[in-house]
Amino acid sequence: MLNEQDAINAIKFKLSKKRFQHSLNVAEVARDLAGHYGLDGDLAYLTGILHDYAKGIAAPDLLSIAEANQLMEYETEREVPDLLHAPVGAFLLQQELGLDDKRILQAVRYHTLGSIEMTDLDKIIYLADMIEPGRDYPGMQRLHCLAFRELDEAMLFGIESTIKYCLEAKRILHPRTVEVWNYFLKTVKEVSC
Repeated sequence: MLNEQDAINAIKFKLSKKRFQHSLNVAEVARDLAGHYGLDGDLAYLTGILHDYAKGIAAPDLLSIAEANQLMEYETEREVPDLLHAPVGAFLLQQELGLDDKRILQAVRYHTLGSIEMTDLDKIIYLADMIEPGRDYPGMQRLHCLAFRELDEAMLFGIESTIKYCLEAKRILHPRTVEVWNYFLKTVKEVSC
């Protein structure tokens, strides 16, 4: 298992300075969220550091790796290959670093599009990625508050923010984003009834 310093060293030269700082920020927020919910803060921190492991890979290379290793699930990913950095990152963490912790690999895999099978660690990494201090967008403060109040409500609001952004920017919506939105909408409604 990698320790925090090994993980930092592994990403330091793979990512731009800005993306490296983003990963450190995500790790800190993930540790805080994990502590808030009584989860393993060290695991969350390590996962946060590694979550963008493949972010610096060019789109054609992401496509090539994904195709060669059957990582593509939807045709949308061919049209927006940057979405592949999450599953490719999980794959490369296994291949290049020998990481075999399924909890970390799943959280890395799901941190961009989410999933209907998310664990609390997965949700924490997804949300930490959206609310780390380097981010600034409408609704971020509300999402930050929700993240420390109730994970599923925060997921619903975070996905809503993503969908609004895609619609306003006339960007393609990934089918899994819609699936995850529907799942969390139903989950939050059932809890509030």
